[in-house]
Amino acid sequence: MTISIFLGSLLGSMALGVPIAFALLVCGLALMWHMDLLDAQILAQNVINGADSFPLLAVPFFMLAGEIMNVGGLSRRIVTLALTLVGHLRGGLGFVTILAACLMAALSGSAVADTAALAALLLPMMVRAGHDKARAGGLIASAGIIAPVIPPSIGFVVFGVAANVSIGKLFLAGIVPGLMMGIAIAITWYLVARREGSAPPPKASAAQRWTALRESTWALMLPVIVLVGLKMGVFTPTEAAVVAAVYALFVATVVYRELDIRQLYDVFLAAAKTTSVIMFLVAAAMVSAWLITVADLPGQLIELLGPLTDSPTLLLLVIMVMLIAIGTAMDMTPTILIMAPMLMPVVKAAGIDPVYFGVLFIMNAAIGLITPPVGTVLNVVAGVGRMRMDEVARGVLPFMAAQFVVLLLLVLFPSIVTVPARWLAG
Repeated sequence: MTISIFLGSLLGSMALGVPIAFALLVCGLALMWHMDLLDAQILAQNVINGADSFPLLAVPFFMLAGEIMNVGGLSRRIVTLALTLVGHLRGGLGFVTILAACLMAALSGSAVADTAALAALLLPMMVRAGHDKARAGGLIASAGIIAPVIPPSIGFVVFGVAANVSIGKLFLAGIVPGLMMGIAIAITWYLVARREGSAPPPKASAAQRWTALRESTWALMLPVIVLVGLKMGVFTPTEAAVVAAVYALFVATVVYRELDIRQLYDVFLAAAKTTSVIMFLVAAAMVSAWLITVADLPGQLIELLGPLTDSPTLLLLVIMVMLIAIGTAMDMTPTILIMAPMLMPVVKAAGIDPVYFGVLFIMNAAIGLITPPVGTVLNVVAGVGRMRMDEVARGVLPFMAAQFVVLLLLVLFPSIVTVPARWLAG
C-alpha cells in the first residue's frame, strides 16, 4: 500500500504537469498523511537538511567551471585540437565530435553544457560537409552523455550523496566505462559514415597540429590536475570542483583572455540558475528519502526482489530495465534522488559492490538523457540545431543501441569496472 501511494502520488503529480521538485514534495506530503506524520516542521526541516551537504558544494563549482570553459575558449580549443588530429579521416568530423566530447567530459561533467557547446561548434560543420543533419545531431547527443560518466561528474556527486557512496571512488571507477562509451559510438559512426558521401576537411599540417596542441595545453591540464589530485589525496571531490572553477577562471581571463570581467556576472548567473534547479530537486527529494526510510520501502522492495538477490547478474538486469523505463520519462537528477536510496539496500543485500552499481546506475541515467519523450540532451540538440525532436530521436537510435551494448557488457562482466577502479584507487 505504501509503495502504491508513493508511486501514485509522484507519477500522478507529474502526469498533471507539476514540476518534478514540487511533485516530490507532493509525494512526501502524501506519504506523511498516509503514515499520520503530517507536520509542516518535519517537511521544512528535511528540505533544509537536503541542501545542507558539504559534498553537494561540488555541484555549483562544477557548473561554474563548465560555464567558464564554454565562454572562455577552453571548449573551443578542445574541439580545434580534435579537428586537427582526426578531422581528415573518413567521417572525420564525427570522430572529432567523439574525441572532443571525451576531452570536454573530463573538464565539466555536465551533459547539457557539453552537448550545447558541441552542437553549436560542430553541427553546422557536419551539415556543410554533407552529413545527414539528423544523424549528426544524434551523434552529438550520444557523445554528450559521456560527460556524466567520465570524471568529474555531477551525476556521481549527486549519487554519492543520495546513496552514501564514496564520490572519489565513483570518479575513478567511471573512467574506463566512459571511454568504452566513446569507443562504442566511434565504431557505430564508422559503420554509418561509410554509407555517406561526405567530404572530410583537409588534413591538418604538423604545424597546425602543434599549434592546436600548444593552445589547448592549458585546458587539457585541468582533468590531469583533478584526477591526480584525487588519486594522491591532495583534495576531496568537493575541493576538486573549486580547483576546477578557479583554474578555468584563471585560464579564461589571464591566459586566453577571452573572458572579460564584464561577462563574469552573466557566467555566474547562468551557473547559479542551473545549480538552483539541481539543489531544489535535492532538497525536495530529501523529504521523500526520509519518508522512504521511515516507511521501510527498501525493505518492501527487498522482499519483492528477494528471489533475485541470489543471482546478482539477473537482479542487475531487472534493475537496469526498470531504470531504462524510468529514464524515458524522468531526468537524471530526480532519477538518482528517487531510485538510489530505494535500490541501494537491495543491491547491498545481493552482495553487489556499491561503487560498481553506481557506475551502472549513472550510465543508465545518462542514456535516459537521449531517450524520448523527455530526453533533455535531445532537446538541447534540437534547440541549438533548430530541428524537430523526432528528427534527432531518429538520428540517435544506432548510437543509443551501442550505449546499451556497453551497459550490457558491464552488467555481464563486472571486472571491466571493478578491476581498473581498484587499480586507480591504489
